[in-house]
Amino acid sequence: MTRGFKEKLGEGGYGSVYKGKLQSGRDVAVKMLNKPKAGGQDFMNEVATIGRIHHVNVVGLVGYCVEGTKRALVYDFMPNGSLDKYISTSQEGSPLLSWQRKYHIILGVAQGIGYLHRGCDVQILHFDIKPHNILLDENFIPKISDFGLAKLYPTDNSIVTLTAARGTIGYVAPELISRSIGTISYKADVYCFGMLLMEMLDLKRHEVANEENSSQYFPYYIYDKFNKGKEIVVDEEANDDEKKMARKLALVALWCIQTNPIQRPSMSRLLEMLEGEVEVLEVPPQPLQSQPIVHQIMRSSMTFSSDSMALLENSADNPVGLDICSD
Repeated sequence: MTRGFKEKLGEGGYGSVYKGKLQSGRDVAVKMLNKPKAGGQDFMNEVATIGRIHHVNVVGLVGYCVEGTKRALVYDFMPNGSLDKYISTSQEGSPLLSWQRKYHIILGVAQGIGYLHRGCDVQILHFDIKPHNILLDENFIPKISDFGLAKLYPTDNSIVTLTAARGTIGYVAPELISRSIGTISYKADVYCFGMLLMEMLDLKRHEVANEENSSQYFPYYIYDKFNKGKEIVVDEEANDDEKKMARKLALVALWCIQTNPIQRPSMSRLLEMLEGEVEVLEVPPQPLQSQPIVHQIMRSSMTFSSDSMALLENSADNPVGLDICSD
């Protein structure tokens, strides 16, 4: 299928991905799990979840292969790769994605997560929504991928039980780190989505990097901008419509990353916010720094760097034995 693993598409903590072609001529991506976790539980999770999902914004599972300890997952091939390659600016300084395309990608991801939460016969919580796990087809339609950490629950379950936190540093919801913050539910995916929005807006780097208070926990810095009536500047050449869009997406992101999961909207409500007018959106409550340990962890994680992962893996501030996933 891969012609001896000739064309490598990418590599991560799970193994490697290769381009392949079926006998029918259909292009596919073959993910080799060279380090199965929990006795192959991550492999079973992907087969059990993606195998039952059919949605335009969820990657399609073509099939799987098992031979001894070797396991492979075969997906539809996404020619434009993963979103993380497109959310920064090029060397010339021009955006790699237009504002309109960014907006449609964000809408597609929101629709995909909403389907996972409410559109299936079971509730599927992904727990690892991030740019690396959003694939783009030839028309830049986003597809949610990598369900190795996903959990399935009855649709009437509003609260879920986990023995350990799961996710990628920089996107992990605070209730997964400290149970005192709130119960675990689909709102953990809402938090991941908010952090993905922050990445797509590049707010961490654009808004803080050249400021005197660059060490400030950046969501609070964005609140300061809103409270003072200032623009959220993510592109100096943006027109008025694009500035309005940036404001809307920043407000939605702040609602998503509320510390208290109860205050985060559902994905259906978020879609209404994304498709509505920015003028009707309110600035969400500013989270209090009432959880010093969690605040320290989240502040470090929001740097999106390997340094924060090392801090969490080696720190006593990891009260629940955080099950950390790296790329």
